[in-house]
Amino acid sequence: MKIIIAGAGAVGTHLAQLLAKENQDITLMDESEDKLSQVADHVDLMTLNTKPTSIRGLKDAGAAHADLFIAVTPDEMKNITSCMLAHSLGAKKTVARIDNAEYLNAEYKDFFRNIGIDSLIFPEILAAKDIIEGIKHSWVRQWWEVHNGALVMLGIKLRETAEILNIPLKTLCGPDTSYHIVAIKRDETTIIPNGETSLQLNDIAYFMTTKKYIPYIRKIVGKEHYEDVKNVMIMGGGRTAMHTALNVPGYMEVKIIESDPLRCDELNEALGDKDVMVIHGDARDSSLLMSEGIQHTQAFVALTGQSESNILACLTAKRMGVRKTVALVDNLDYVSMAEKLDIGTIINKKTIAASHIYQMMLNADVSNVKCLTVADADVAEFEVKPGARVTKKPVKDLGLPPGVAIGGLVRKGEGMHVNGMTQIQEGDSVVVFCQNLFIKKLDKYFV
Repeated sequence: MKIIIAGAGAVGTHLAQLLAKENQDITLMDESEDKLSQVADHVDLMTLNTKPTSIRGLKDAGAAHADLFIAVTPDEMKNITSCMLAHSLGAKKTVARIDNAEYLNAEYKDFFRNIGIDSLIFPEILAAKDIIEGIKHSWVRQWWEVHNGALVMLGIKLRETAEILNIPLKTLCGPDTSYHIVAIKRDETTIIPNGETSLQLNDIAYFMTTKKYIPYIRKIVGKEHYEDVKNVMIMGGGRTAMHTALNVPGYMEVKIIESDPLRCDELNEALGDKDVMVIHGDARDSSLLMSEGIQHTQAFVALTGQSESNILACLTAKRMGVRKTVALVDNLDYVSMAEKLDIGTIINKKTIAASHIYQMMLNADVSNVKCLTVADADVAEFEVKPGARVTKKPVKDLGLPPGVAIGGLVRKGEGMHVNGMTQIQEGDSVVVFCQNLFIKKLDKYFV
């Protein structure tokens, strides 16, 4: 595929690095020659030092023949304008990064498509959704619902209380088992398991199940004693924090601690009637945390722009008795370290944005892609088309590549588990786990 990325910032650079590994034809545009040179030194791609809103620049980048044009500069209007221009020049699909939540309203979807923009991404809102799922379910590291909740993926850290340690999966998981373990993160390694694999202490195990079996899974992983979250304390008052506070369930009480007094005023105005307390102060101050009742808080969420501060703040909160902590870690080099320190749920806006954009590359009908932040694996929800290769044989005979597992499927709105004898049918929604960057290779099975 020919892919043009406008914007060599954090998201654009991460996307370029990911897609270049797949040997895609990548052109990275930016007005800063310094940013481009930093990327070009480490990634095999073409760079173009030009404005993304320059028609001449877009022509030079090859927009007329682009399969996908991605605009992720910090400037919303530049992104929208450059997508419109790229579409007019011939780009097949366009994606724009935005910072106006109004544009995401379903009623405007056709409007943006009519002006040449196929998809909009707002990384802070996407991050807020993941944060909220994390604090709503205090006993899991990751919670992802597929097909309106017909299937649920749970990422769970296994402690000494788990009943399922050191048992081969062929013994643990029979044809009628209520869950499927589709991936395991162990130390630095991501495993797509087979029947001989056993779960070990401190693994992060990824379960695929249906909602009615979630209480059972909570029991066998030994997490029944985890307290539900009612009080949330957020460090940092940026856009991710604001959208998190705006969308938490009504039964949660939220406090935001922000060091900038002007931003505190902006938050108070933006949150309006929402029952959120905004506190001017430094959340790294332990005495402030105590005075604001951290000892009665079930979840601490660190969302400043500094990954190091967020990691350290979560460690402090854990020492002060908070069980559920969430850290925004935008520096990917720190994700592994944060996991080793047992921070809790780790949020990375780059991988969240990449998940959304990656599905635009696929020829198959894919309604969801999820990049697992702490594991080198992706999850995708494929819609099975008439005559697709996956409908020709039972799962065990499909010849799926190594490192790929089918986690489950949804048929006529009902979630189902999959085993080797399962026959996938036209119209099914199939959830596939695979090692990083293999999703594109699965296209041929679903089209």
